Amino acid sequence: MSATRFETRFQTPEDTSRFAVSLGQMLRPGDVILLEGGIGAGKTHFARALIQSLMPEPEDVPSPTFTLVQVYEGPGCEIWHADLYRLTDPNEAIELGLDEAFETAICMIEWPDRLADLTPQGALTLTFEAQEDDSRLLTATGLGWATRLEGLSCLQEAT
Repeated sequence: MSATRFETRFQTPEDTSRFAVSLGQMLRPGDVILLEGGIGAGKTHFARALIQSLMPEPEDVPSPTFTLVQVYEGPGCEIWHADLYRLTDPNEAIELGLDEAFETAICMIEWPDRLADLTPQGALTLTFEAQEDDSRLLTATGLGWATRLEGLSCLQEAT
């Protein structure tokens, strides 16, 4: 199975939020979304919009920068949002319980490079790149995601 690659551009933060809500409706327990990109690229904004769209009652969704992990009740499973920027060893992700959450929860991981070999094979990687015109280029790649992502009209398959 080969990795699928899609791209799109978001002109506004609202475009990013709409995409997050659409993707969120497709997610199920065991799905892992890896959020890559520099500081200010839109990773936390995306995660916040997706999480809020899945919550039974909207509530504040703070960045997990200092807590490392925030856990929310979602539709039939937990939603884990992790910011691994401050981790120095992949084993710290195990101490946080991420390895178990990967199997039972919807997980969104910022700074996924900190996972090293613990990165789930079937994860969807979303790479956010800030552009000079303040838009964001999003590249989505992942094994086994082609059929699910084709349902999102804003994504174009990249060659």
